[in-house]
Formats: sequence, structure tokens, C-alpha cells
Amino acid sequence: MNVRNHLASQVPARRVIWPVAALAVLLAPLAPRAQQVASSGEVTFTKDIAPVLQRSCQSCHHANSVAPMSLVTYEEVRPWARAIKARVAVGPHGGVMPPFFLEKDIGIQKFKNDPSLSDEEIARVVKWVNDGGPRGNPADMPKPLNFDESDKWTIGEPDLIVQSKEITVPATGPDRWGDVGQVPTGLTEDRYVSALEVREINDVPKAGPTKTVGGRFVFHHMTYSSTVPGPDSGGEGNATTWPIHEVGRNPDIFPPEAGRLLAANSVLSLSASHVHSNGRETKAHLEFAFKFFPKGYKPLYRKSSMTLGNGVDVDVKPNQAKQELHAYATLTEHTKIIAFEPHLHAPGVRMCLEAIWGHNVQTLNCVGYDHNWVKQYVYADDAAPLLPKGTIVHLIGFLDTTPANKNPADSRNWAGGGRRSVANMFIDLGYSVSLTEEQFQAEMAKRRAKMKDRNEYDIGCPLCWAPPVQPQAVSSGG
Repeated sequence: MNVRNHLASQVPARRVIWPVAALAVLLAPLAPRAQQVASSGEVTFTKDIAPVLQRSCQSCHHANSVAPMSLVTYEEVRPWARAIKARVAVGPHGGVMPPFFLEKDIGIQKFKNDPSLSDEEIARVVKWVNDGGPRGNPADMPKPLNFDESDKWTIGEPDLIVQSKEITVPATGPDRWGDVGQVPTGLTEDRYVSALEVREINDVPKAGPTKTVGGRFVFHHMTYSSTVPGPDSGGEGNATTWPIHEVGRNPDIFPPEAGRLLAANSVLSLSASHVHSNGRETKAHLEFAFKFFPKGYKPLYRKSSMTLGNGVDVDVKPNQAKQELHAYATLTEHTKIIAFEPHLHAPGVRMCLEAIWGHNVQTLNCVGYDHNWVKQYVYADDAAPLLPKGTIVHLIGFLDTTPANKNPADSRNWAGGGRRSVANMFIDLGYSVSLTEEQFQAEMAKRRAKMKDRNEYDIGCPLCWAPPVQPQAVSSGG
């Protein structure tokens, strides 16, 4: 059976709560395919483990980076071997490393910037640790990566950097929510944004004793938009909402067909910050880096108005596993989903996204959730869901308030919806674009051209094999 094409009757079987890993879960048996790989051949650090660490781990795990230990040399890695084995083998749940929680046995599997390890790579790590962590031949060691410490941007050299005002956060104190003010962009002409990256700049020592990623920052998240102030600022596109900045979140690379407008004479309105103390008095500000499409660019697709979530009647019971939250939206336009970004709070452990078209229920994706490390899942261009208008999009959140989930501060308390971390949220922060009929048909035609025959199914495109819409003949009248 093609596991990507789960119908409604098959979905409940996948709705399993995955609590934050206890030791027994961390050491769960590997999949059969991984076990087969693990039983064959010698595995060494230089030949097998170092390349995996370079691709998926060292961007964070090197000296003076955000991770609590460096994993570059054999001498640095070997003491952490058993911990590495446990973290990579935990599965797509909170605690897995690298932090990419996609469930790989259901739904769409093609994403941009996926750092996760394959079954074979996990098996090699496990075998290496079980065999005593041999170093191997030094000649097999790949060339070391060059970690640029000059604070270069992931998106490349920005065309514009906008800086917020600096704030001072005390060493201890309650979380704060509020407006950080408006910042002029300085633009004198409209420009469309191709990429956006936000980072916090603070005075926390990079090489300090902080043991968590969150301990190096004070901004938990920032919800913001750009707008042109003044009574005569009306007009198409003058106000633009931007993806929310959160700790650990990757930059946004907008599709070539769907750049976002940063208008002339606009300001960034930093209207909803969440700031927390991190154990030391910290001075911090945010930097917003924009890269632009060439002058004269116009987007082909419009940003979709689809919103998906429920912040009104969230009901999270104390000391109870396998709780579910549900939200639905009916698409009023043909829609292409660009990114899926689950957002829950501490009790959240998993989220699924479904598309309902007629009697067909497609599970687009299920991902684990860890409130300590929020992830955005950006679909590959040729795998992004193409949903016709009339589709019902269904969001399912899974929560666990038992002691098995270590994230809630106190599992004895009931909680509803709210902005505080001890309250709860249930929302998909991903984004989509709207398509005209002609654009929708053209996108599906590109998908069909890549499918070998009608036995090949494109999950997320329920009409890909529907007969193409024929142009209406124009009557001459008479």
C-alpha cells in the first residue's frame, strides 16, 4: 500500500501521542531496515560519522555556536557518543536531533532544508556507538567546515537591514508581552522581498555556560507587520504581514511566484513581542534582514487569506494524555500551501494537517512538536499541496499533560487559550498562496507531466488526475 495515500478510515490509527522522550523511549528499537544496515560492515568516525555530523549537526554544534557542546573533532564527539545515539534514534518527537520532527511514514516527504538523518545513517551511528566508537583512518576524515564567525546571514548578503530599539531584560522576572515600537524601513520605492531573516543581537557571551538555546536569548517571539503610516496610506498591498520570528526558526525564502511587498515609506510595526528573562541581565535588539527581487518584479500569485487554528475554546485538561484539538477551514480559492508551521504550547506533542475533498481524506503531514524548538516545514516546489477551492483543511493538535511530557510547568492545572506560555495556542503559522483557475490548471499540468502513469499518486493534489478543464468556446451569436 502506498503509505502516502491514507484515507479517512486509516487516519485514526496514526493518531498516537508521542510524549517528550523518557529514557525507555530514547532507547527504543530501530526499524527493521535500520537494523539490517547496522549489522553489516565496520563503521568509523572518520569515514561514516563525521560526514553526517557536518551535514546535519555542526552548524549549531561548533565552538561559540548556540548548542551546548561542539561536535567537530573525534575528541569532542567521543564523550557524547551514547547521548548522540539516544537523541538521533528517538524518532520524530521532541528531543530528537537534529530537530526536524517530520513523520516519514505518512504524507508528503519532500521538504526544503531537511537536515534529518535517514534510517541508514541512524543505524550507522548506533552501530558505531555499540562497537565502541572507533576513530578509523585519519585519511578518511572529510575536510573541516569553515565556520564563519563574522555573523554572516544565512540568506546571503541582505539588501536592507532594519534594527529594533534595544531593550534591557532583568536576570529574573515574569515574561513580558507588548509593543516594541515602529522602525522606519527607509525605503523610497516599493520592493518585493525574496528572503527574510530575523536574528537577536544581545550581550550574552557566546562561550558562556548557558545549557539551552533559549538561555542565549530573551526574545521568545515577535509578531510584526509593515505598514505605511498616515491618513493617506491606503492602497493595495501597503500593509504586509510577515512570518513570526521565533527562537530557533529558520529564515523564510519566498517562492519566485510569491514575493511579499515592502512598501515605500513603510515602517516595521513590532506590535507583539514575547520577552523572557534568561538568568542574567541582558541588553538585546532584533535585526530584520531583507533580500529583494530585482526591480520591476511583480508576484504571480497572491498571498492566501487562509487561517487555520483555534484560540477561542481551547480546553486542555490536567494529567491527561492523548488529548486532541481540531480546527477546520473551507478554501474559497484554489490554494498552494508553501509551508506548514505547527504552533502549540508546552503540552503539545504532535500536529497533523489533512485535506478533505469529497469522500477523500488525505493526511498531508504529521509532525512531532517540541515547544523548546519550533520548526517550519517548507515544501519542495514540486510537492507543495495543490488544493481546489471547496477543500476542507483540517488541523489536529495532540497534547499530553501527564508527567511523561516534561514541558508543562505543572501538569495539575487546567489551561485554556492565551498568549502566556502557561496558557495554550493551537494554530498553523505556515503560509499559502491563492491561484486563479488558469494558474491552478497549469500547476497541476506540471505535476502530471512528472507522473509516469495513473498508478502514481501525488498526495496533496486530489485533482491532479482529473480531466483538464477545456477552454470554453466563444459563441459568435446570431
